[in-house]
Amino acid sequence: METRPSDVENRFKSPNQAIRDVQHFGEEGGVVPVIDVAATSSFLHPEDMERAFHGEVEGCYLYSRHSNPTVVMLGKKLAAMEGMEAALGVASGMAAVSCAIEQLMPQGGHIVSSRMVYGGTYALFENVMPRRGIQVSFVDFGDLSAVERAITPQTRVLYAETMSNPLLGVCNLSALSVLAKKHGLKLVVDNTFTPVLVSPARLGADVVIHSCTKYISGGSDLIAGVILGSTEFIASLIDVNTGTVMLTGPVMDARVAYELYLRLDHLPIRMAAHSRSAEFMARRMLESGVRVIYPGLEGHPDRALLKSILNPGYGFGGMVTVDCGTGQKARLLAARLQDEKFGLYAVSLGFSRTLMSCPASSTSSEIPEDERSRMGLTEGLLRLSIGFTGDDEEMARRFMTCYREVFSI
Repeated sequence: METRPSDVENRFKSPNQAIRDVQHFGEEGGVVPVIDVAATSSFLHPEDMERAFHGEVEGCYLYSRHSNPTVVMLGKKLAAMEGMEAALGVASGMAAVSCAIEQLMPQGGHIVSSRMVYGGTYALFENVMPRRGIQVSFVDFGDLSAVERAITPQTRVLYAETMSNPLLGVCNLSALSVLAKKHGLKLVVDNTFTPVLVSPARLGADVVIHSCTKYISGGSDLIAGVILGSTEFIASLIDVNTGTVMLTGPVMDARVAYELYLRLDHLPIRMAAHSRSAEFMARRMLESGVRVIYPGLEGHPDRALLKSILNPGYGFGGMVTVDCGTGQKARLLAARLQDEKFGLYAVSLGFSRTLMSCPASSTSSEIPEDERSRMGLTEGLLRLSIGFTGDDEEMARRFMTCYREVFSI
């Protein structure tokens, strides 16, 4: 049994309330839903299976590569959170990117993408998508005139990250939406860094994606992704003849969907906690002369823009980037910080403890050196996904102690 307000109502609620108001009960009335792990579902009448294959029947389940009750349940909650009509859980964030793009561009075409994107996305766009008839131009999305100049008659998609990885630049999604509508394009937004903080659909995004591996999971123990959009678009992804998720198969496991479903209730609390600790840390760094990038600091060029689109109450996010000058210094600082139990040297983000990485040699290493240079992504950057465990004062003290040692201050 399920109680759920209308999609229209959800679109005007805070993410926290929208998550709260999607409510499912277990089969015997339990306060949490059950996990349906069946790979296939039976039909009482053979003709109903035939109708299901032709898309003529709603509300029934065919095969878990097509749909699964637990994954559908998660999708409803995620859609409510983002203020969108529908959502589909998939096996990873990269599966979400690739399937969404290919579904939007079945005949190929051209994408105008932000220059500052995750390294895996860059490699997908630069090295894989051209094999599928899709060309990509990377542009500084802070320059809207440059974005418009890059649009061609073959362009089908504008692709942005709400907050860029790892430079923490913020895209003007409202302005990009106006541009997309002017040219008949779809605006696709990766909101992985800012779930709950920002709702891209309210700013005009047509499709939103997340790597659920990160903040949505929060435990660094699951790999998953989600695609959000209109009911029609999400249904097209699992069409038995043309759906990219249905036919390439990166489906979400029901057990993963169940875990994520339960964790969504405390996602808003976790995001606020990440933001509080990150802002505290960034301000302490700034006061001590550290070259720090954090969008909540007054000197950040996109602070006003981000503040204008934030959902109130969740802060500026949990990501901080420190410019150490050289790759050697960045690695040395990370090693000392790990020794002092400030954080863990590991890729990914959104964990309860701080995770540290040097993007130029890890998560952004797929981007060619000359392109990284144009982006300002130098070897000396140390990316910190600030956790919320521990005492903020003590963690700041440990950071500054290690920083002074490394830089002989």
